[in-house]
Amino acid sequence: MDNACDVLVVGAGPAGLAAAWRAAKSGLRVSVVDDNPAAGGQIWRGEEAKPSSTEAHEWFERIRSVDIQMINGARVFQQPEAGMLLAEMSEGVCELKYESLVLATGARERFLPFPGWTLPNVMGAGGLQALVKTGLPIEGKRVAIAGSGPLLLAVAAYLRSRGAEVLLIAEQASSLQLARFGIGLFSKSSQAFALKRQLKGVPYRSGCWVLSAHGAEKLETVTLFRGGKRWQVACDYLACGFHLVPNLELAELVGCEVDHGRVSVDEFQQTTVPQTYSAGEATGIGGLDLSLVEGEIAGLAAAGKRDEAGKLFPIREKHRKFADLLNRTFALRDELKHLAAPETIVCRCEDVTFERLRVHESWRAAKLQTRCGMGPCQGRVCGGAVEFLFGWRAESVRPPALPVRVESLIRGVVE
Repeated sequence: MDNACDVLVVGAGPAGLAAAWRAAKSGLRVSVVDDNPAAGGQIWRGEEAKPSSTEAHEWFERIRSVDIQMINGARVFQQPEAGMLLAEMSEGVCELKYESLVLATGARERFLPFPGWTLPNVMGAGGLQALVKTGLPIEGKRVAIAGSGPLLLAVAAYLRSRGAEVLLIAEQASSLQLARFGIGLFSKSSQAFALKRQLKGVPYRSGCWVLSAHGAEKLETVTLFRGGKRWQVACDYLACGFHLVPNLELAELVGCEVDHGRVSVDEFQQTTVPQTYSAGEATGIGGLDLSLVEGEIAGLAAAGKRDEAGKLFPIREKHRKFADLLNRTFALRDELKHLAAPETIVCRCEDVTFERLRVHESWRAAKLQTRCGMGPCQGRVCGGAVEFLFGWRAESVRPPALPVRVESLIRGVVE
């Protein structure tokens, strides 16, 4: 398959959809490519047909009002030349040719290793939510939710609405940090109050985290810690995630500069690569509202409408202030660096333990000696962990950016 467009958007989450809408409304040929079967990203997954919020409904209506080519189920894995990306689909490799590129690749959950975290039914908070959205039965199941960040509240509310028994939410941030964050939530009070209503009766424990998970063949109990005390909770699922990590692999692959764990952009969301823009969580974790306005600015800039894009700068600045507060509030405490026991697996793909990793000085050295980060997930699970535990960052990104079939690799080499 060969596709050519004026603006190619990678990522069909809120930021990507906002960019595509603005560019298409400006009269450009726009294509959106995403590896999921439908648009929406993680936050609006499965909501294109039946949105759960007014905001989602309005944005999907906007997308339907313009001419956008949606390419779903396509995994972008290589850039053989400037102005072209290759994406793997079920029927083969798709060539995506473009004049301007918008990277809206979003973020993923950060996982931290602790004894028992590899047990069945211990999973990411967002991961469990996604499974339930795609059919996993959760009604009547006991769920403990732990980690850090607003995602925990959203997941808890969603699971409870689907009949799960949410036992508690364990947030590692302190009560003082959360109190300061509460003040910053004033501008988003309707969202906060809605979540509070949905979670009435669910214990919310600040300064609390999981020490370990236990079970013979699958999860049976978790051990929690708070204020010098530890106790066990029996549960069917543990949904655990420690805030978010930007997806940077594709941006790095096409040559964009990355600084402090996020894609570097200018005031028009343009990266260090000409005619390449980035918006949303890839430029820094900031939440839905910031992702949307960044996407709009990127789409307008790609369409050459910089004056119109500039009118959105004050709105973006307002949401950036909230994002700064968000990330300060949910910064991970040092105690979490000591959860893993020597025998705790850190790299799940290659079964590499904490004890084998801590003797190395860099991820490169660890890869050479242990294969950490060289399995099918290509460091997407252990990468966020080793960055927090040891301060390591990936030193290079090489194609393919995602695991693909051998025939797709051959096509990439031929190109």
